[in-house]
Amino acid sequence: MTASATWKVGPLATASGLTVRTLHHWDTIGLLSPSRRTAGGHREYTEDDLVRLYQVLALRGLGLSLETIAVCLDAGVDPERLVRDHLAGVEASIAALDTLRQRLLRLGTELAADRAPAATDLLDALRAIGGTGPEGEQTLRRHLDADQMEVLTTRAAALGPAKHYLLEIEWPELYRRADRLRMAGTPPTDPKVRRLVARMDELGTLFTGGDAGISAGVRDAWHDDPAAMSGNPAAPADDWRELADYLDIARHSTT
Repeated sequence: MTASATWKVGPLATASGLTVRTLHHWDTIGLLSPSRRTAGGHREYTEDDLVRLYQVLALRGLGLSLETIAVCLDAGVDPERLVRDHLAGVEASIAALDTLRQRLLRLGTELAADRAPAATDLLDALRAIGGTGPEGEQTLRRHLDADQMEVLTTRAAALGPAKHYLLEIEWPELYRRADRLRMAGTPPTDPKVRRLVARMDELGTLFTGGDAGISAGVRDAWHDDPAAMSGNPAAPADDWRELADYLDIARHSTT
């Protein structure tokens, strides 16, 4: 049987357009570690390692941080699905902008002709630019004031392309993993649960800027109406609240 090919760090760095220093760093942080070592301790990368390297580079090309990429790959998220979902989000945004453009053109025509726009056109334009938010936003507004909502909106916009991944893929996956641990009877003080909570809180900080009041308001909104916040009308409120309590115990655990 022919042995599988392996690559030492130098040739792999050259082939991938990276530096040896970068590959060493990625090994140190656990993002991409070689599966083999020679008797002398030299790194040897396998074909499986090359597959992971490709995934890392693909996700980095979307603007994701190295830490986010590590969570994505370790959670088993399919990069093809990520690109597909990201594309769907972009196309939905394009469609929404085109709808807004058409409505604004109609309003502009009415105003240029010195005619009062129809009330339906005005309402349509307001909805298209966010004058009437989704149910989740309405729930948030019951727990956050206007300034706090502005912070969330501004920080979300600043995340750029990563926002879709963080909100639509990574965050839900973290909650699914935590719920599987809860259902399996894993104590909330278990290190696996605490690591998930730590990552959830890091993501929360990206959107709240570390404002404790905003964080508390968002959690209250989820407790208030998990169906609206998740966008899933079938979301069981009792299950969500049990999971939230489970995560809070892990969050405040010091042992």
